[in-house]
Amino acid sequence: MTTKAKSYSDRSLVTRIMFRVPILGRMLREVFYGDADNIYYFLFSIFALWFLAILTWGYPALIIPMMAVVPAMFVVLIMITVGE
Repeated sequence: MTTKAKSYSDRSLVTRIMFRVPILGRMLREVFYGDADNIYYFLFSIFALWFLAILTWGYPALIIPMMAVVPAMFVVLIMITVGE
């Protein structure tokens, strides 16, 4: 009999750490090993939490996630420029 989920020792260290985060880990485990529709529920939950943070804390909750993505976009632009 084969199982859909990998055994605990087959997962990488990063995956094991991600899955141990209390609420986010459970949501990610459902996305990785659950139904195909779970990704939509996960994205809706993340955007709803972000929206609630914006309502609670205002402008900083809107700007700080965008500032966190800036280094990743620099890497993407450099990779496009180099041609990789």
